[in-house]
Amino acid sequence: MSQERDEVTAEPARTESHDPDFPEKFLTFMRQGWRDSALPVGPRPEVPNHAKRRAAVSSAFPGETLVIPTGPEKVRANDTGYPFRPGSDFVYLTGDHDPDSVLVLRPNGAGHDAVLYMRPRSSRENDEFFRSRDGELWVGRRHTLTEKSTELGVETAPLTELPAALADCPPGRTRVLRGLDPSVDAAVRPYEPARTGGDQEAAPPLGRDRELGALIAELKLVKDEWEIAQLQDAIDATVRGFEDVARVLPADRPVSERLLEGVFGLRARHDGNDVGYGSIVGSGEHATILHWVRNTGITRPGDLLLMDMGVEGRNLYTADVTRVLPVSGTFSPLQRQVYDIVYASQQAGIEFIRPGVAFKEVHRTCMRVLAEGLADLGLLPVSVEEAMDEESMVYRRWTLHGFGHMLGIDVHDCSLARKERYRDGELGEGYVLTVEPGLYFQPEDDLVPEELRGIGIRIEDDVLVTADGAVNLSAGLPRTADEVEAWLDTQRAAGPRLPG
Repeated sequence: MSQERDEVTAEPARTESHDPDFPEKFLTFMRQGWRDSALPVGPRPEVPNHAKRRAAVSSAFPGETLVIPTGPEKVRANDTGYPFRPGSDFVYLTGDHDPDSVLVLRPNGAGHDAVLYMRPRSSRENDEFFRSRDGELWVGRRHTLTEKSTELGVETAPLTELPAALADCPPGRTRVLRGLDPSVDAAVRPYEPARTGGDQEAAPPLGRDRELGALIAELKLVKDEWEIAQLQDAIDATVRGFEDVARVLPADRPVSERLLEGVFGLRARHDGNDVGYGSIVGSGEHATILHWVRNTGITRPGDLLLMDMGVEGRNLYTADVTRVLPVSGTFSPLQRQVYDIVYASQQAGIEFIRPGVAFKEVHRTCMRVLAEGLADLGLLPVSVEEAMDEESMVYRRWTLHGFGHMLGIDVHDCSLARKERYRDGELGEGYVLTVEPGLYFQPEDDLVPEELRGIGIRIEDDVLVTADGAVNLSAGLPRTADEVEAWLDTQRAAGPRLPG
């Protein structure tokens, strides 16, 4: 791409309702005296990885046009937006993090030509660079087309040319990753084939598009070496974040859940992009709420503190780790008994994992240990065998969720994969998944003894499937009750620290 094209293809300035109407003298003054500069960009190391992924998508849909948008920024309130997080599948195929971009793969006979439609650098030919909400004096310098192409190793084109490109997409031979960009969804309507004799001549509307999403999700099941390194970086930062929290957690006085959430968030922003999902920081009975993200409570001596948190790395791969800490520093005998049941369940699941093992069997392995533990606590109204029967499953009253999920560029990765490749399928080498059994005794549950009510325990680690079995990528954090107590004592003795 030439720099000349970079400069003449910028969009008109986009302004806000509160922007002033400047006098012409000011506008004239602002348009002059600016020195040009180039960004020092080079190809990213992961460019070959993205190219291989695009090639795999291309080979799956020969002769078809494929459209993968990242999505626009989302409004938080009026003219303020949420921090932009690009579409995961789009990033998986391009590495680009900017909003509004769209990847189009157009068939060329032997494969596909990939073009990234993007909003290039603010033009100095109009007032966008200082007046537009996209202007670089407001949001910073964007890449030119040439700079972006150099960095990502893919042909680029200005976003202004996208409408014409989408209008040229052949009906019945185009697939769109939908639900990310309303303008793209509207521009390429779902194909509705003509009916002949009451029979449709092609797949139902949206079915073809769902196949595109499923294919990308299934490619994401197997992580390459670069992706595993990204996950390990995010997990290592998460370990440091848990250490940060432990160092400021007092044993003898209350502290707010939000303070602990914020301490971890500081680490996430410093060492990564952000948190990978809303942090769960639940003290006492809040630990029994599976997705407690309000974090409005306080810790109390004698309570357990459940924290489900993960750093999202700078390349958007995320960790997902849960630990339970005894606020006072030691577990009570009953807390330890429940904790040991959950630990045994997790350990059994991790030891069972290897290539070729059915995902459902890992689940059953973890759940059986939980059911046996519930029987030992005297809670099961039936035998363990009957409780485990799919027509019963009464043990699930105290553990509503499954054993885990795939992990990667999404915290719940590969969710669009076909069931036969994921939930009803087998694990493969290179898969990364969580193992996170838990037991939760609600404070209102009259079927459990009073002393158990309000106890919630989940232990979660991030596991890589290798040819030899499972590797715990988050082993930097302790798991057994004794190890947790010793680790907490060590962190408290070290005292608070700032990232750096």
